[in-house]
Amino acid sequence: MTIRNPVEWSADQVKLAIHAVRSANHELLHVEQGANVARPLVRRITVADLKDVVAKGFADFAAYRTDVLFICLIYPLAGLLLARFALGQGMLPLLFPLVSGFALIGPFAAAGLYEMSRRREQGAAVTWFDAFGVFQSPALGRILELGLLLTAIFVVWLVVAMAIYVATFGLTMPTSYATFAQEVFTTRAGWTLILVGVGAGFLFALLVLAISAISFPLLIDRPVGVSTAIRTSIRAFVVNPVPMLAWGLIVAGSLVLGAIPALVGLIVVMPVLGHATWHLYRRLVF
Repeated sequence: MTIRNPVEWSADQVKLAIHAVRSANHELLHVEQGANVARPLVRRITVADLKDVVAKGFADFAAYRTDVLFICLIYPLAGLLLARFALGQGMLPLLFPLVSGFALIGPFAAAGLYEMSRRREQGAAVTWFDAFGVFQSPALGRILELGLLLTAIFVVWLVVAMAIYVATFGLTMPTSYATFAQEVFTTRAGWTLILVGVGAGFLFALLVLAISAISFPLLIDRPVGVSTAIRTSIRAFVVNPVPMLAWGLIVAGSLVLGAIPALVGLIVVMPVLGHATWHLYRRLVF
């Protein structure tokens, strides 16, 4: 098996990321379909409100537990496939960035859950099939555009993660998982990799939190454009910095706990967070 030069691999990913970002920006540079719709307003919330948001997320999950579990098997399986890719391609340095960074596109992956919570809120009968109702939504194109933007950010994160590895360990790829783990946790270069990598990952997570915390639910709920959804999400973050940072910690902590048992915990964590995100949107936007 031939191991690709990480610099060549990174260059290819940068090209893909640039193309994706340009495609996403196409939506942002044109007149929005929802231009005549009233601008969404953002209210102030407190950290205490997050308790109610999470409680409602659990309530939605409990109401459709079997159905949601069926849908959300996709998420942990996708994570395991990503990990297998890193191992199979001799790219162990990307194993953690792949698994952790996959959460960057989590808001997009949970679009069906927002639709389920929306319908339950309206008092409609809901089954797992209703999660796929998002594919019939008039906002599908805009949802895909925003999802493409998050995917581009995910790819850029992988490029940055690989660049950090090359800067600390050079172009040589580890020969085994045990060797790689030993080098990471017992050498100065390894601790540098951890500190710089976690710092960079935090910045990427903060960016995605700001632009997508409530963007997808807003697109599903109202006929607004991608740029309005992003601006509203950022405005919600600016108006409520402490609660939104607390929400980010809740999401990150939950994903870590869900990922520990071979990603199986995400089968529960992902739907709860997805439903809770809908209720966070409803609490923030009016």
